[in-house]
Amino acid sequence: MAAATPLHPQFLTTPTTSSIPLTHFTNLSFFNNQSSLSSRKPGSSLTRPAAKKNNRWLDPFEQGDDPEMEYGQLFSDGKQDEDPRPPDNPGNPYGFLKFPMGYTVEVASLGLKIRGDVRRCCCVVSGGVYENILFFPAIQLIKDRYPGVQIDVITSARGKQAYEINKNVRWATEYDVDDDYPDPAEYTDMLGLIKGRYYDLILSTKLAGIGHAAFLFMSSARDRVSYVYPNANGAGAGLFLSETFTPDTANLSEAGYNMYGEMVDWLARPFRSVPRQVVPPLKVSISRKVKEVVEAKYVNAGASKGKYIVIHGIKSDSKALMQSRGDTDSLLPIEIWDEIACVIRGLTPVFVIPHERERENVEDFVGEDASIVFITTPGQLAALINDSAGVIATNTVAIQLAHARGKPSVALFSSDDKAKVFVPNPEEKKCAVITSKTGKLEDIDVEAVKNAVQIFSMPLAIF
Repeated sequence: MAAATPLHPQFLTTPTTSSIPLTHFTNLSFFNNQSSLSSRKPGSSLTRPAAKKNNRWLDPFEQGDDPEMEYGQLFSDGKQDEDPRPPDNPGNPYGFLKFPMGYTVEVASLGLKIRGDVRRCCCVVSGGVYENILFFPAIQLIKDRYPGVQIDVITSARGKQAYEINKNVRWATEYDVDDDYPDPAEYTDMLGLIKGRYYDLILSTKLAGIGHAAFLFMSSARDRVSYVYPNANGAGAGLFLSETFTPDTANLSEAGYNMYGEMVDWLARPFRSVPRQVVPPLKVSISRKVKEVVEAKYVNAGASKGKYIVIHGIKSDSKALMQSRGDTDSLLPIEIWDEIACVIRGLTPVFVIPHERERENVEDFVGEDASIVFITTPGQLAALINDSAGVIATNTVAIQLAHARGKPSVALFSSDDKAKVFVPNPEEKKCAVITSKTGKLEDIDVEAVKNAVQIFSMPLAIF
């Protein structure tokens, strides 16, 4: 009696050369495919796509774009064009040639599939004012890379105020992104709002676990890009995301000015004949109305345009301090600020307070004739800095706004490490950096700060 043949599944048996040629598997990663590549004609103009890091949560047999794929000329190369559709008709509640939502299906452009165009982009930004201000270069980069794109932002109530000075954002929606246990009604309402806007790309700076990744997945966006936790909390998040970035620590803000470096590098990546995008510097735009409101405030405080110094970073329990989550030791008591302000000559020190209850405290130390301005929004702070001769501040958003408007500044930090990550290349930004030797901001050398303040007494600093 012949021996019984083992009943193994056919796909578990090793194929022989007589049954299945090995050339059928040359695209798999565990076979050497150098022979097929070497047989290519020398004059071939084939462009190989850039190597992409495989997502270990996705299909292990996914090898990326096919290097032998040939594209035609239609929507295959270059940047997208701005939307040629006529402008909306303000007299029509449905716009120009539009139908009510749900009345007819949306017809997508071929470029969305072939070239990866982005017509609508949503940015979910975690954090407060500081983190949202540092996201501005990424927004400008998206605008440059995808001409005509409409950019919306979802962020916290404080972070939403930052987009008063950003002209590239269409809608800024308030939502507590950092709430780990959101209200079910708010959660589903926000999810429905995102789905109804038909985004092509959604970016998130919140460290994603499987819960936040599922939220982004349910947005129905074509590309879902997010940071993920660098520890066990990030397990399974990549299963729902198109692209992931893993920071060094669980606090993304500790990376300072370049905290979004990995995401920006991915957004600026080259694509076929489109070269790598240049990352723009931090810039802000201030409306005329905000400038007029702020001018009335500092004139009422006894200061003149171009002849005052902004002092920001007074210690307070207010929520309008505009600190970074990566540097909690970034405020000084009014006693130290009084010592620093005493050496300013020829210019008026203007103390910015985040709450009216701080006014009496400042007047007790500085005097009743002190110039005090109550400001809580980044837009008004940017307008105040724009009309000043310079800024003296701790590590608050005032330093970044001074750099964005090209104003000289003196930045006070608790350590050298914090100064290097939050103010890289200070000489190019006309910034004098003073750090504490003990690692505590309150122990900062006041005499060194007084010497640095003398730069504002130079003729170039007086307009």
